[in-house]
Amino acid sequence: MTRYEQMDDAALDAEIGRLEDEVARLRALDLSLDMTRGKPCAEQVELSKPMLDVLTSASDLHDEGVDAGNYGHPEGIAATRRLFAEMLEVPLESVYVGNSSSLNMMFDCICHAYTAGLRGNAPWHELDEVKFLCPAPGYDRHFGVSAYFGIENVPVPMREDGPDMDVVQRLVESDPSVKGLWCVPKYQNPTGITFSDEVVCRFAALRPAADDFRVFWDNAYLVHDFNDTPDRLLNVFDAMREAGTDDLVLEFASTSKVTFAGSGVACMAASEGDMAELLGAFSRERVSSNKIIQLMHARYLPDMDAVRAHMARHAECVRPRFELVERKLSEGLADLADVRWTHPNGGYFVSFDGPEGTAAAIVGLAGDLGVKMTAAGATWPGGHDPADTNIRIAPTFPSVEELSEALDVFVVCVRLVCARRELKRRHR
Repeated sequence: MTRYEQMDDAALDAEIGRLEDEVARLRALDLSLDMTRGKPCAEQVELSKPMLDVLTSASDLHDEGVDAGNYGHPEGIAATRRLFAEMLEVPLESVYVGNSSSLNMMFDCICHAYTAGLRGNAPWHELDEVKFLCPAPGYDRHFGVSAYFGIENVPVPMREDGPDMDVVQRLVESDPSVKGLWCVPKYQNPTGITFSDEVVCRFAALRPAADDFRVFWDNAYLVHDFNDTPDRLLNVFDAMREAGTDDLVLEFASTSKVTFAGSGVACMAASEGDMAELLGAFSRERVSSNKIIQLMHARYLPDMDAVRAHMARHAECVRPRFELVERKLSEGLADLADVRWTHPNGGYFVSFDGPEGTAAAIVGLAGDLGVKMTAAGATWPGGHDPADTNIRIAPTFPSVEELSEALDVFVVCVRLVCARRELKRRHR
């Protein structure tokens, strides 16, 4: 197919007319398709239903002498802490297990630093300036947490192997107002990339200007692989030991897309000093988390072998959707200039970039045709993508048939917006 910039005006006008006719046809279908969030599909939720039979009224609710049905042990039961310790490859003593939302834990960590101060440092609310670094494109809910506290979100460019560490190091080591950094190190949201060993080691070797700077290491997709050759992520705590650093990283994970999205368990791993302080703060907020849910998970997924087998079944649901995205975009858009997308080996998203100044128009037109997508710009702090290029594609929730329809609409929208852009460029 001839590239738009190589067409003469007559051919480009004809192409725009053809695409506008296709838009009219699609509009008449009155579609209602949702690709706004990275939610598990119905088949994935079904995979965890047997877990509901693990506990009954006849079950022993004790775990190593702890009654899961009673108060106490805010750090979580040993069996679930042991499972997460194995998953994160850290000592059990480094792990705190709470309720279903790791984002809730991140919020609580920032709230503690903001209101009371972290490890003897001044509370952030007393400071004139507090900043968080935000690799972009990135996870909008991360950015929303720091923005809620009035923290200035500073975008950092994402590279093919992780955040631009030259920028990160310069800002972290020179500016004491930089107190944190958000990141998803494996199958990053939305690019799907995994941080290289070099990037992880550079994180571990940071010497922050602020004693209370922390990297929020949200390892949300640690076990969400598509195939038998998954990406490998270097253990950041191992890298920190090699670099001689401590009190630098707070790591988070959860079962949100492993079992039931809203009824799982989440964890945090941290240094001994950070864990002691944060667990003390959390214990003021809650006497204990839902230990019945923790026990249910620990008995259904007792070790990493069980987790891997369970996640292999998830991959059978998810992989075909990502293969469909790759096929549809390759067939429909490979000839367009300045159009690219990522090719992840796991996770929940594909990051799409169109030509500069097109993302909002593409998402808007898709919405008009009944395909809801994450708002253009949402992957940047404040919802403002300065180049207006990035679109997050979330293919997991629709059925395969619905996803196919949605991608057909998306391809038409991209082509029409790009064709109109080229015509406008010529006649400025």
